[in-house]
Amino acid sequence: MSAPPPHDLNRFVLAQARNFSDAEREVATGAKITHWMWYVFPQLRGLGISNFAQLYGLDGAPEAHAYLAHPILGPRLIHMCHLMLSHAGAPPQDILGQIDAMKLRSCATLFASLVGTDPVFQRILDRLYDGQPCTKTLALLA
Repeated sequence: MSAPPPHDLNRFVLAQARNFSDAEREVATGAKITHWMWYVFPQLRGLGISNFAQLYGLDGAPEAHAYLAHPILGPRLIHMCHLMLSHAGAPPQDILGQIDAMKLRSCATLFASLVGTDPVFQRILDRLYDGQPCTKTLALLA
C-alpha cells in the first residue's frame, strides 16, 4: 500500500463504513477488541511504519484541518474523544491497549495543535496523559 494523495479523505469514510459502530461500542464499553484505530483516531503519517499507518496517516496540519472539517469524520472524531473521556479515571491503556493508547495521544496532540480546534483534544491530553503531548508528533509538525 502506498500513501494516498493528500486530502483523499474518502479512504477514512470507506474504512469507517465497515466498522465505526464496532469502534463506538468498544470505546463506550471500555474494551477495544477489533482493529480500527488508524482511521478513527488518525495520527501523522511519519509516526507509523505499517501499511495501515501509511495509508491512514495524515500528511500534516492541512490534512488534519480537512479531516476535522469533514461533515462525517470531524464529528465522529470529536464524539469518540468524548467517549474516551467518559471513562473517568480509567487509563487509556486499559481501554485501548498500550500501543493504541500511544496512537490516541498522537492523535490528540495533532488535533489539539490546530488553531481554533475543539477543546476535547486538549482535554484528552490533560486528563488521560497528564497534559503531556506526543513529542514525536510535535517534532513532525515543527
